[in-house]
Amino acid sequence: MSVSKWIGAGLGWSFGGPIGAIIGLALGSLIDAISNNDGRPLLGEGKPRPQQRSRPHRQRPRQRPVTQSGDFEVSLLILASIVIKSDNHQDQRELDFVRRQFTSMYGKQRANHAFRLFNNINKQQISTRQVCLQIKQMMDHPSRLQLLHFLFGIAKADGIVTENEIRQIHTISGYIGISHKDFESIKAMFTRGRDNPYKILEIEKSATVDEIKKAYRKMAKKYHPDRVVHLGKEHQEGAEEKFRKVQEAYETIQKERGF
Repeated sequence: MSVSKWIGAGLGWSFGGPIGAIIGLALGSLIDAISNNDGRPLLGEGKPRPQQRSRPHRQRPRQRPVTQSGDFEVSLLILASIVIKSDNHQDQRELDFVRRQFTSMYGKQRANHAFRLFNNINKQQISTRQVCLQIKQMMDHPSRLQLLHFLFGIAKADGIVTENEIRQIHTISGYIGISHKDFESIKAMFTRGRDNPYKILEIEKSATVDEIKKAYRKMAKKYHPDRVVHLGKEHQEGAEEKFRKVQEAYETIQKERGF
């Protein structure tokens, strides 16, 4: 498969703006080495966006494009690079975590291609703000929450989430339009704290039983794996992990409060 066909098949909105520039530069150093013997794209679902015939219609408000798997993947690669370099030390365990996650999601061959691209991205100086603002503009909220969950997983891969990593992820979170409560909720899934079950459910420890039940239903809906089904089945495992954390938090509070 030619590079041009791969780009067309695997990427959508991400091949443009600052993200497009980063990927284009990374691809430039891989063009001679790119090979895909099984005919599948290196990134993305391999399904070009359908072209629709234009027809007269009333003008509608501009809608956010549906995030495709390829768009999500390149966003992961770029943001992972930013987080890994946030403490001025690239821990091999964090790099291994990225590789394992991509292998789990996409298979060994496709993950190897993605990781080669990641290595080239990792050599670049990246503007966190510009990249994140493009993601905020183009990516739906459930997908952005999934990105945040993955980034905390990288930070935790070496056994501890450092303050530098937390600050970097918090900066990314703000730029991509994630609320402080949502940030604290996902952060609590990867850090220790007596109040973490309440933070995961985005409530205060003084919440009533009715408020706890209401918060659980709200968070279970927000983190339900079906919210990111458009990213493909390879991203369901991470979404299911968030969902399990919500259930575990609720059960912990139930036992603590006795209801």
